[in-house]
Amino acid sequence: MKIKTVKLKNFRSYKDEVSIDFCDLTAFVGKNDIGKSSILEALDIFFNEGKGVVKIDKDDINKQAVSEGDSEICITVCFEELPTNIIIDATNETTLHDEYLVNSSNQLEIIKKYPNAGKEKVYVRAYHPTNPQCKDLLQKTDTELRTIIDQQQIQCLDRNRKAVMRAAIWNHHNQDLQLAEIELDVTKGDTKSIWEKLQSYLPVYTLFQSDRKNSDGDSEVQDPLKEAVKQILNNDVLRQTLSEIACEVETKLKEVSDRTLEKLREMNPDVANSLNPVIPSVESLKWGDVFKNVSISGDEGIPINKRGSGVKRLILLNFFRAEAERRKEDRNSTSIIYAIEEPETSQHTEHQKALIRAFLTLAESPNTQVIITTHSASLVKELNFENLRLISANCGSKTVETVLPGQLPYPSLNEVNFLAFSEVTEEYHNELYGFIEAEGQLEAYKAGKPTMRYIKILRNGSTKEEQIILTEYIRHQIHHPENKHNPRYTFEQLRDSICLMREFIQTLQCSIG
Repeated sequence: MKIKTVKLKNFRSYKDEVSIDFCDLTAFVGKNDIGKSSILEALDIFFNEGKGVVKIDKDDINKQAVSEGDSEICITVCFEELPTNIIIDATNETTLHDEYLVNSSNQLEIIKKYPNAGKEKVYVRAYHPTNPQCKDLLQKTDTELRTIIDQQQIQCLDRNRKAVMRAAIWNHHNQDLQLAEIELDVTKGDTKSIWEKLQSYLPVYTLFQSDRKNSDGDSEVQDPLKEAVKQILNNDVLRQTLSEIACEVETKLKEVSDRTLEKLREMNPDVANSLNPVIPSVESLKWGDVFKNVSISGDEGIPINKRGSGVKRLILLNFFRAEAERRKEDRNSTSIIYAIEEPETSQHTEHQKALIRAFLTLAESPNTQVIITTHSASLVKELNFENLRLISANCGSKTVETVLPGQLPYPSLNEVNFLAFSEVTEEYHNELYGFIEAEGQLEAYKAGKPTMRYIKILRNGSTKEEQIILTEYIRHQIHHPENKHNPRYTFEQLRDSICLMREFIQTLQCSIG
C-alpha cells in the first residue's frame, strides 16, 4: 500500500483541515517554522502509535482550536495500491472491496482521532451498506450473522466463515444496499480484531529526523540498522518462521511445567492445583527488542549517535543508496515509507546531489515511498516539479499546494525556490526578464519606472552614458561582467528588481485571464 492523501486537522499549526497529496517521492518546501516537519511527525504518530520517534501530547493541539472549544486532533491517511486479498477474521480470505471497506474513490481511508491528545480512536471511512437489513455486519458475531441468515431465509454455503456469511447477506440485498460514505468505528466490538488484522497490511513508516541533542538512551532514530530490523521482521516468511519457533518453545515450556506440576501434585495436590504456567502468547512477543542493540560503530566502539553530524548523515546517505539497489532487486519487499528531515544537513553539495539521486531511484522501487523536507534550493532543482509541495500561510490558514501559485504560466523551479526560501538569484532574474521579453511586454514593463545612470561600452571601445531602469541595469551587469565602469548592483537591488518583474507578470496574467 502507498499513501495517496493525508489530511491534518487541529494538529499544531494546522487548524482547519488541510489535504495533502503524495506521490512516490514527495518533498515539502517552505519557510522556517511553516509546518514541514509537523507533517512527517503526524505520520509517525499515525503509523507508530507513540512507539516511534514522536509521542503525541497536549501541546500538539492547535492553540486557537482549543480556545474555541475543539481539542480533538485528527490525522487521516488514504491508501492506494491496496492488497489483492486480505484476512480480517480468523483465516477467511476476502478483499477490502468485498467487505465495503474502501471509500468512494476505492481507497482505504483510515481516520485517527485523538480527543484532548489522548488515546486514539480509529475509524475507516467507507462507502458502506446502510440498509438496516444488512448494516453493521462487520460488528456482528458468528451467531448474530447466522441469526440474520435464518431470519431473512438467505442461502449461504458456509455458515462457519464470517466473510462468506457477510457476503451472502449483502448479496441478498444487492439491489438495495443503500451505500453511503460513513465512518466505521474499528476500535470497538468485533471490529477491533478487524483493525488489528488491517494494521498488518499498512506500510512500515520510518522517520529520520534532522540532528537533535541526544543521549545513549535517546529513542530518536540515528542508526539505519535499527530501521532495517523493523523491515526484516515485517517479512511474511520470516514472521511465519518466528511464529513457528515461538510455538515450539511454548510447547516445550508447557511440557516442562506440566511435568513439574505433576511431580508437585504427588507431594502436595492442593498447592499443585493452585498453580498454572504463565507463558506469553506468540502475538505478544516483541522480536524487535531482541535486536534493539544493533548498531554501526567505529573501531573504537563509538556508537553512531556520538559521531559528528556530518558522519551520521554520510552513513545515512549511503544507507539509502544501498537500499535503492536492494529494493529495486527485491520485487516482493514489504511496503515501506522513508521520511527524512533536511537530508542536506552537514553535507557537501555533491553529496546532496548523490543523496537526491538515491531517493529518486529508491522511490522507483516497488512498495516504496520517500518523503523529505528541505531548505536546500540545490536539492529542489534536482527534483521534478510534481515532487514538490509548497507550504504557505495566509491569514493564519495553512495550504499545501501541489500546483504552485507561481506568477509564471509554466513550472519554474526558480519560482519554487523564491516562494519557499525567498531565494534571490541572477538565474531567476534572467528567467523573469526573458519571459517579459518573449511576451513582447518589455516596453510596457519599463514605462513609468525611474531610471539610473549606466555607462555602456561600445564596439569600438569607447563609452556612452545612458539612463536605464534598475532591471536593465542588473541585466546588463549579468551579461557584461567585463564592464567595470558601473558600481555593482546590490543584493537588495536584485531582490527589488525580481519583485517588480513578478508583480508585473502577475498583473499581466490577471488582465489576460
